[in-house]
Amino acid sequence: MKHRFDLRVYYEDTDFAGIVYYANYLKFIERARTEFMRSLGIDQNRFRVESGSVFAVRSLEAEYLKPAKFDDELTVITSLEDLSGARAVLKQDIVRNDDRLFSSRVVVACVAESGKPCKFPEFAAVAMRRHARGN
Repeated sequence: MKHRFDLRVYYEDTDFAGIVYYANYLKFIERARTEFMRSLGIDQNRFRVESGSVFAVRSLEAEYLKPAKFDDELTVITSLEDLSGARAVLKQDIVRNDDRLFSSRVVVACVAESGKPCKFPEFAAVAMRRHARGN
Protein backbone atom coordinates (compact mmCIF):
# COMPACT_ATOMS: atom_id res chain seq x y z
CA MET A 1 0.00 0.00 0.00
CA LYS A 2 1.22 3.50 -0.80
CA HIS A 3 0.68 6.82 0.92
CA ARG A 4 0.26 9.89 -1.29
CA PHE A 5 1.12 13.46 -0.29
CA ASP A 6 0.38 16.27 -2.74
CA LEU A 7 2.25 19.56 -2.85
CA ARG A 8 2.86 22.50 -5.14
CA VAL A 9 6.27 23.96 -5.96
CA TYR A 10 6.49 27.56 -4.78
CA TYR A 11 8.91 30.21 -5.96
CA GLU A 12 10.85 29.86 -2.69
CA ASP A 13 11.56 26.19 -3.57
CA THR A 14 13.38 27.08 -6.78
CA ASP A 15 16.65 28.50 -7.95
CA PHE A 16 17.11 31.46 -10.29
CA ALA A 17 16.13 29.30 -13.29
CA GLY A 18 12.83 28.24 -11.69
CA ILE A 19 14.04 24.68 -11.05
CA VAL A 20 13.57 23.08 -7.63
CA TYR A 21 16.77 23.36 -5.58
CA TYR A 22 18.08 19.85 -4.89
CA ALA A 23 17.91 20.05 -1.07
CA ASN A 24 14.21 20.92 -1.21
CA TYR A 25 13.38 17.42 -2.45
CA LEU A 26 14.55 16.23 0.98
CA LYS A 27 12.15 18.69 2.63
CA PHE A 28 9.32 17.42 0.45
CA ILE A 29 9.92 13.79 1.42
CA GLU A 30 10.29 14.76 5.10
CA ARG A 31 6.85 16.38 5.02
CA ALA A 32 5.45 13.29 3.34
CA ARG A 33 6.98 10.98 5.99
CA THR A 34 5.36 13.07 8.72
CA GLU A 35 1.98 12.79 6.99
CA PHE A 36 2.56 9.08 6.38
CA MET A 37 3.07 8.53 10.13
CA ARG A 38 0.05 10.72 10.90
CA SER A 39 -2.07 8.61 8.51
CA LEU A 40 -1.05 5.55 10.57
CA GLY A 41 -2.33 7.22 13.73
CA ILE A 42 1.18 8.03 14.98
CA ASP A 43 1.35 11.55 16.40
CA GLN A 44 5.08 12.20 16.64
CA ASN A 45 4.80 14.59 19.59
CA ARG A 46 2.76 12.06 21.57
CA PHE A 47 5.10 9.31 20.39
CA ARG A 48 8.09 11.19 21.85
CA VAL A 49 6.35 11.94 25.15
CA GLU A 50 4.90 8.46 25.69
CA SER A 51 7.76 6.32 24.39
CA GLY A 52 10.75 8.56 25.12
CA SER A 53 11.93 8.00 21.56
CA VAL A 54 11.84 9.68 18.16
CA PHE A 55 12.28 8.80 14.52
CA ALA A 56 15.60 9.80 12.98
CA VAL A 57 16.90 9.38 9.44
CA ARG A 58 19.84 6.99 9.58
CA SER A 59 20.65 6.94 5.87
CA LEU A 60 19.26 8.08 2.58
CA GLU A 61 19.86 7.21 -1.06
CA ALA A 62 18.54 9.71 -3.58
CA GLU A 63 18.29 9.86 -7.36
CA TYR A 64 17.41 13.09 -9.09
CA LEU A 65 15.85 11.93 -12.35
CA LYS A 66 14.15 15.00 -13.87
CA PRO A 67 13.71 18.58 -12.67
CA ALA A 68 10.60 19.87 -10.97
CA LYS A 69 9.79 23.49 -11.73
CA PHE A 70 7.99 26.46 -10.27
CA ASP A 71 4.23 25.90 -9.90
CA ASP A 72 4.39 22.14 -10.61
CA GLU A 73 1.89 20.00 -8.75
CA LEU A 74 3.81 17.05 -7.30
CA THR A 75 2.94 13.92 -5.37
CA VAL A 76 5.25 12.17 -2.92
CA ILE A 77 4.51 8.45 -2.82
CA THR A 78 5.70 6.66 0.32
CA SER A 79 5.70 2.93 0.94
CA LEU A 80 7.19 0.72 3.61
CA GLU A 81 9.80 -1.69 2.19
CA ASP A 82 11.04 -3.30 5.39
CA LEU A 83 10.54 -3.10 9.13
CA SER A 84 12.76 -4.59 11.79
CA GLY A 85 13.07 -3.98 15.51
CA ALA A 86 14.59 -0.50 15.44
CA ARG A 87 14.43 0.56 11.79
CA ALA A 88 12.05 1.07 8.92
CA VAL A 89 13.04 1.28 5.27
CA LEU A 90 10.83 3.57 3.22
CA LYS A 91 10.69 4.04 -0.53
CA GLN A 92 9.76 7.60 -1.46
CA ASP A 93 9.23 8.84 -5.01
CA ILE A 94 8.22 12.27 -6.22
CA VAL A 95 6.09 12.30 -9.34
CA ARG A 96 4.49 14.88 -11.59
CA ASN A 97 1.44 13.20 -13.08
CA ASP A 98 2.89 9.80 -14.06
CA ASP A 99 6.43 11.11 -14.54
CA ARG A 100 8.89 10.09 -11.79
CA LEU A 101 11.23 12.99 -10.98
CA PHE A 102 12.97 11.83 -7.80
CA SER A 103 13.45 8.47 -6.12
CA SER A 104 14.76 7.73 -2.65
CA ARG A 105 15.25 4.98 -0.13
CA VAL A 106 15.23 6.22 3.46
CA VAL A 107 16.24 4.24 6.52
CA VAL A 108 14.50 5.61 9.61
CA ALA A 109 15.63 4.49 13.05
CA CYS A 110 13.80 4.63 16.34
CA VAL A 111 16.12 6.45 18.74
CA ALA A 112 15.88 6.87 22.51
CA GLU A 113 16.53 10.20 24.23
CA SER A 114 20.05 8.93 24.94
CA GLY A 115 20.66 8.81 21.18
CA LYS A 116 20.87 5.02 21.08
CA PRO A 117 18.70 2.90 18.80
CA CYS A 118 15.69 1.29 20.44
CA LYS A 119 12.82 -0.90 19.29
CA PHE A 120 9.76 0.67 17.78
CA PRO A 121 6.98 0.67 20.35
CA GLU A 122 4.52 -2.12 19.59
CA PHE A 123 1.68 0.22 18.55
CA ALA A 124 3.91 1.88 15.93
CA ALA A 125 5.22 -1.41 14.56
CA VAL A 126 1.69 -2.82 14.34
CA ALA A 127 0.44 0.30 12.51
CA MET A 128 3.29 0.16 9.99
CA ARG A 129 2.84 -3.58 9.37
CA ARG A 130 -0.90 -3.12 8.94
CA HIS A 131 -0.23 -0.38 6.37
CA ALA A 132 2.24 -2.57 4.48
CA ARG A 133 -0.40 -5.32 4.23
CA GLY A 134 -2.98 -2.84 3.00
CA ASN A 135 -5.30 -3.12 6.02
